[in-house]
Amino acid sequence: MLLIYVPKITQRVTFTFKQICCRILGLEISISDSIEVFVAHSGPKMVYGPQAMGSAFYIKSQDLMFEQGVTDVEFTVKPWDNTVGFFTTSESSNMPFDIFAASFYLLSRYEEYLPHVKDSLGRFPAVESLAFKEDFLKQPVVDLWAYKFLDALKTKFSDLTFTSKNFGIHNVVEVSQAYRYKNKGFLRSLIGFASDFGRFKFKSLVQRTRVMLSFSRDPYDTFDWLVSIAKTGGAPYTVLFQIGDYSKNDYNISQHKKQHRSLIKSVADYTTVGLRISHMALGDLPVLGIEKKRLENITNRPLSRSINASGILKIPEVLQTLVDLEVAQNMSMGYPDQLGFRGGTCTPFYFYDLDFESQSPLLLIPYVANTTALKDLEDDQIIEQFDNLKNTISSVNGMLVTVFSNHDFAATLPNRVWRKLYSETLQYES
Repeated sequence: MLLIYVPKITQRVTFTFKQICCRILGLEISISDSIEVFVAHSGPKMVYGPQAMGSAFYIKSQDLMFEQGVTDVEFTVKPWDNTVGFFTTSESSNMPFDIFAASFYLLSRYEEYLPHVKDSLGRFPAVESLAFKEDFLKQPVVDLWAYKFLDALKTKFSDLTFTSKNFGIHNVVEVSQAYRYKNKGFLRSLIGFASDFGRFKFKSLVQRTRVMLSFSRDPYDTFDWLVSIAKTGGAPYTVLFQIGDYSKNDYNISQHKKQHRSLIKSVADYTTVGLRISHMALGDLPVLGIEKKRLENITNRPLSRSINASGILKIPEVLQTLVDLEVAQNMSMGYPDQLGFRGGTCTPFYFYDLDFESQSPLLLIPYVANTTALKDLEDDQIIEQFDNLKNTISSVNGMLVTVFSNHDFAATLPNRVWRKLYSETLQYES
């Protein structure tokens, strides 16, 4: 066991050390603010504070870890071997940067509490992030720092024990529209026919007609294909359905439709089903509770996973609501228009609520890629990007999470790269 001495145990210290030492590195730790306990400990131990103690392993701490609330924090990002670091320490420190304060800054999404420019949907843009501006968005820096810390510890303590976690893959399929043409109702279907005809979209008009006459499968109905991949022993996946009411930005079929409910139940027989929180619910949080109950009534199971429509994360309001509703996990920690690590990590972590200065029970599953961020690339470029991401994440035993949409797998030529990516690159090797 590694004993960590700190002058004051805070929620920030506990949250960050448990994430890095326990969840990423598999170290058993104990945190103490007692000098007597520290001196008496005979095993591996370290000091995290403003001053070193004897010859003990030491990292000089930043004030950020012992503060409360959000203030402007000044620091400089500097190169560090194959990555970067910030919050410079001192010559007496065993590491050149306070990786714990830096990790807390990224994991808590500290910068998203500070004043910033939002995009047209009210989102925190990737281009406003520190990681984008300093060009480390595509690196899971928290995990890289953690392994640098482990290497330094092993140099100091040859008898240090830890349990390595394994590299993982998890695919996420969000369903904003379960069907493109089917089950839309007479009026919506009539408007669709008129729109296709008026805009001379004759190919779509023919396809719509064939689907409505049951001569062809609806192009968005790719759920049997997903199940067939899973049956071959592929990587786990989660399907998240939107069941909010029809609105300006939410176009799915009614949750009252028997076919829609049957589809959700059918998919739930094979994998975990979750909620894609609608735009309406994200703008009116009490509606979120209504949508949660709807899905639970359909599946007859407690809702465990969720994702926010269009990557609208809205920290901390939406996450606080999910905590209140006892939803266990949210899979929105990423940027819909950029590859990279929004929280600086490829390891799931708990939402730290800076408003209440405490770790919540809501587990955030960070994703590194959304197919919308890659839509302008050539097929071979997309595969190359994912090969690089897979190598990067596997090097730190992280989890590669990608967000797809069910219509990405439509059996048409422009979308075949997503089928290849999902069924080959993003599955475990046999």
